[in-house]
Amino acid sequence: MPASEIRAEHGRLNEMIGHGTWNQPAGTITDDTEQALCIARSLVEQQRFDPKDIAERFVAWYDSNPFDIGRMTMKSLSRLKHGDEWDEAGQHVWENSPEGQNAGNGSVMRCAPLAVPYADDWDRLVEVSRQSSQITHADPRCTYGCAILNLTVAGLLDNADTPLQDALDYVGTDAPAELVAALQPLARGDSPTALETSGYVVHSLQTALHDGLVTENAEDAIVTAVNRGGDTDTIGAIAGAVAGARFGASQLPDRWVSAIDEVGELESLAAQLKEMA
Repeated sequence: MPASEIRAEHGRLNEMIGHGTWNQPAGTITDDTEQALCIARSLVEQQRFDPKDIAERFVAWYDSNPFDIGRMTMKSLSRLKHGDEWDEAGQHVWENSPEGQNAGNGSVMRCAPLAVPYADDWDRLVEVSRQSSQITHADPRCTYGCAILNLTVAGLLDNADTPLQDALDYVGTDAPAELVAALQPLARGDSPTALETSGYVVHSLQTALHDGLVTENAEDAIVTAVNRGGDTDTIGAIAGAVAGARFGASQLPDRWVSAIDEVGELESLAAQLKEMA
């Protein structure tokens, strides 16, 4: 999107943030951030990655009747609530979902907190990223999507010159070919002729990584991603994670941050996750 169009759209995003979306009060966080908070709280309180504990936190959140929840996540958390183990529920839902309904973006939208404490241990980062996805989204496009996103975020935190290419090189041929093929042009610096905004994990990652990596500042990255339409909160969340790692939290507009009730906890958790590293 040209810079002139990005500037013209700032008001639209500001209005959405200022007045709330989904008929919710201003500053309301969606399921993307709520699940990311479950992961971050677990990491800080357990001082390690504990998928069973994260799964239990997801179930407690599910029981709170959230106003927004993805289909695969809902099915997986229902199975967890009724006795499945953390590494069984998502697998069962995936195996019983047809192509086109089995690789949603519900795990990549929440996984970024893992990139902070495991930024310097890429083997472990790939492992925990894939396991965190497996709780609700077991398709390899989802599990490796989380790994590639978190490796990219880790590279950005380390000021890598080619963070996405480094991530793709690291997972190598283990990652699904369809996912790699969608992301490889971005790693070369090419922009696809069309960027999709569906809830399909490959589309969401391609679009969000594009916007997070090519724009000139964090605000433009998030504005561009959200104003594409489609699954706006998730694509915006992923692009925001990339832009945050690339530019730093201090570059987020104060008018956005001040509208979020959970900002104090988010800042505290971020600092504690950094200490874990």
